[in-house]
Amino acid sequence: MSLPSPSSPSPFTPPTPEQTAAVEAAIQTRHSMRAFLPTPVPRETLERILQVAARAPSGTNTQPWQVHVLTGASRERLVQRLQAAYNNPEELAQHAEEYAYYPSEWVSPYIDRRRKVGWDLYGLLGITKGDKARMHAQHGRNYRFFDAPVGLMFTIDRVMQQGSWLDYGMFLQNVMVAARAHGLHTCPQAAFTQFHRLIAEELNLGPEQMLVCGMALGYADPQAVENTLVTEREPVSGFVRFLD
Repeated sequence: MSLPSPSSPSPFTPPTPEQTAAVEAAIQTRHSMRAFLPTPVPRETLERILQVAARAPSGTNTQPWQVHVLTGASRERLVQRLQAAYNNPEELAQHAEEYAYYPSEWVSPYIDRRRKVGWDLYGLLGITKGDKARMHAQHGRNYRFFDAPVGLMFTIDRVMQQGSWLDYGMFLQNVMVAARAHGLHTCPQAAFTQFHRLIAEELNLGPEQMLVCGMALGYADPQAVENTLVTEREPVSGFVRFLD
C-alpha cells in the first residue's frame, strides 16, 4: 500500500518564517555522523523519507535512483561479508572501485581540505600519524555502517550518463535532509564502492545495476566524540562571483 502524498503548501505561497527556519536548520544540522545508536527506525519513517526525497529533480523526469534498504538480518549478513573481505589482505587486493570518485592527481585547495578533515577526525579519536592499525580499524567501521541500524545502498542503471549522476546527487541530498526532519542522521559512504562485486552478489543485483554509494541512517550517538566534528565551509565570497 502506498503512502499518501505528504501535504505541502502551494509552491506559490511564501513560506512562513518558521518554515524557512526549519528548512535551513535541516540543511545546516546535516553532518556526516560516524557513530549511531542501535535504536530501530520504523519502516514507515523510512518510506516517508524516501517518498519525500523522490521529489528531487531529474532530467526529463527520468528518476534514475534505485534504493536498497538493509535492516536486521540482511544488514548483518552484508556487514559480515564486507568486514571479512576488508580485514583479509589477500581478498582486499582483489577488490577495486568501479568508477573514480576522487581525482587521480590531487591539487590545492582540495588536497588541503581532504587532509584537514582526516586529521581533525583522527585527532578527536586520538589516532596519531603512522598508527596504521587504528586507521585501518576506523576506516573499517564504514563497513558496519558505523553501527547504524539502517544501511542504504544506491544503484543506477549503467545506461544512464553523467547528467543522471548529477540528478542522483540531488536525490541523495534530499534523503539526508529529509532524515533530519525526522530527528535522524546519516553518513553518505563512497567507501562501499570498492566492494561493488561483493555487494552486487549479496543484494542479487542485475548486471545492469551499478553501485553509486552507500549510506548509514539512524539516530546519532550524542556521546560519541567523532560526532562532534563539524567540517569547515568556505564563505560565500570564496566560491561565488556576483555579476551585475
